[in-house]
Amino acid sequence: MNKIQRGFTLIELMIVVAIIGILAAIAIPAYQNYTIRAQVTEGLALADSWESLVGEYYAFNGSFPTSETSLGGTSSVAVTGSTSGKYVSSVVVTTGGAVLVTYGNQVNAKISGGTLALNPGYDSVGDVVWVCGTSTPPSGVTTSASGGTSIPAQYLPSSCHA
Repeated sequence: MNKIQRGFTLIELMIVVAIIGILAAIAIPAYQNYTIRAQVTEGLALADSWESLVGEYYAFNGSFPTSETSLGGTSSVAVTGSTSGKYVSSVVVTTGGAVLVTYGNQVNAKISGGTLALNPGYDSVGDVVWVCGTSTPPSGVTTSASGGTSIPAQYLPSSCHA
């Protein structure tokens, strides 16, 4: 008498569930890191206009601003309104012309309250060069500010860490 097997055995189902569990254990942390990096990228996009303002200030004054105000001034760049986004709580100009992005609002808890600094510098011909996060300045570039980044390197874009 032939017994025809229909469906899967319990062992086969358990093997499939174990394989799915192993794949999920690997994929979920990688996906979380990916989403955090995407949130950090929003800060870089918001900081672009601030970089332009600091670059223009340097072109006209030969030095970097130390802050921002609504009217500008001898050591501050003129900014109207504040900059924030879904994941970014603020963008400000600090000493040496550094653009400091602070993360908050709906950002992942792993980087909430963290900061990303975009530090300006200049090369031998006087062009403004931006150094992102913890990356090292290119050779021949003198930076006017350093530090200020508290976001762990694993969440920074590749251009922003050494």
